[in-house]
Amino acid sequence: MDAHVGSQQAENSFPAETEQPTRMTRIQILTLISLASVNFSSMICYSILGPFFPNEAVKKGASQTVIGLIFGCYAVCNLIGSMVMGRYIVQIGAKFMLLAGLFVSSVCTIMFGLLDRAPAGAPFISLCFIVRSVDAVGFAAAMTSTFAMTAKIFPNNVATVLGSLEIFTGLGLILGPPVGGWFYHSFGYEVPFLLLGCLLLIMVPFNVYVLPSIEAEPSKDSFFRLLFHGEVLLICFVIGTLSAGLGFIDATLSLFAMKTFNLSSGYVGLIMIGLSLPYCLASPVIGYFTDKYPGTRIGFTVTGGVITAACFFLLGPAPFFHIKSQLWLLVLMLGLIGFSLGMTAIPTFPEIITCAHEQGFEDGLSTLGMVSGLFGAFWSTGMFYGPIVGGLITQRLNFEWAATVQGAMGLLAALLLLAYSLCKRRQQRLQEDNQQSDENTPLLSG
Repeated sequence: MDAHVGSQQAENSFPAETEQPTRMTRIQILTLISLASVNFSSMICYSILGPFFPNEAVKKGASQTVIGLIFGCYAVCNLIGSMVMGRYIVQIGAKFMLLAGLFVSSVCTIMFGLLDRAPAGAPFISLCFIVRSVDAVGFAAAMTSTFAMTAKIFPNNVATVLGSLEIFTGLGLILGPPVGGWFYHSFGYEVPFLLLGCLLLIMVPFNVYVLPSIEAEPSKDSFFRLLFHGEVLLICFVIGTLSAGLGFIDATLSLFAMKTFNLSSGYVGLIMIGLSLPYCLASPVIGYFTDKYPGTRIGFTVTGGVITAACFFLLGPAPFFHIKSQLWLLVLMLGLIGFSLGMTAIPTFPEIITCAHEQGFEDGLSTLGMVSGLFGAFWSTGMFYGPIVGGLITQRLNFEWAATVQGAMGLLAALLLLAYSLCKRRQQRLQEDNQQSDENTPLLSG
């Protein structure tokens, strides 16, 4: 009885947040600092591979397809980890999950920096798969708890806070490629991973002190019941196509840019800033606007998806356009993809929460954990599909056709969500008209 009462008090230990206070509480400020540090340190470690690892893996005997599989295995393990962590976040504890995930990711990042000492061929490739897989589970734990805690502590401003945190995500993505490329070019393969892995490790004791503890009652609801909502399923499809495009860029862009434009790894890292910077700037603005006007979320998601698809068609560009690949066009398309990614991704998480409540899910940490896990699972699905399929198409055909396929999938997802949204609005209007006509019908006729 006492345990139940205690968990109920912990579940409701953020009363000020439900009334949209004018000033943030101490818990909110500390949480924001903590989650910002997690986003920044995690993303800078994740993004350092793009500019130089594919080229290094080729030297170690890995093909383009194998490189895609190395990137893809991270996504598969992230998918499994997100589902498990999201389902059992209450039992594990949100704070412990985040801290454990950070520790595992930091150790794996340091270990990945030592893989250049492994023999070329099968030993190197096998160790890449093992370390990346374990790292993915740690990353899934950290990100799942981050999303759930954000939604719990900032229930009325989810998109705004997520958009603000994406500034630090964007900074990590911005600094990762050039910092990684520069350190690799100046000091070799090991230094970028050792340096940034230690940075991530420092975040663990910092968050032990800063991060608040949240406890809650476990829920009996499941992921499958949440997926029965048609809008949730289509939003998840959109999420998957977005991450597939990013995973494809991570695994293939550096080799394409080096081969086509004769660029060094350092310059490739600078080019990738064109993707991260617009996303970093657009996310908080879009988050604030969609929190203030929740009805615009689907509109932003669909519009951003269409723009992203068009940019992927021009990234190569697509062979049927008969346009020659040019560096300025590549940078411009990456910038537009970054901006449209913010339009598409930021509104999706709070929209899934809204759909969960429509399905009768309880308003608590357990539900938020499942939504976070679902978001992470489909994001990881795309990160698996994108590098592998993109790598195969690039190897069999070329980068231009691979980018075109990514754009086509994104366009399909956006159009399906648009069609569903229009049908849903039409049904709602018909129901409202029927209710209004029933109210206007006289009780006695004749």
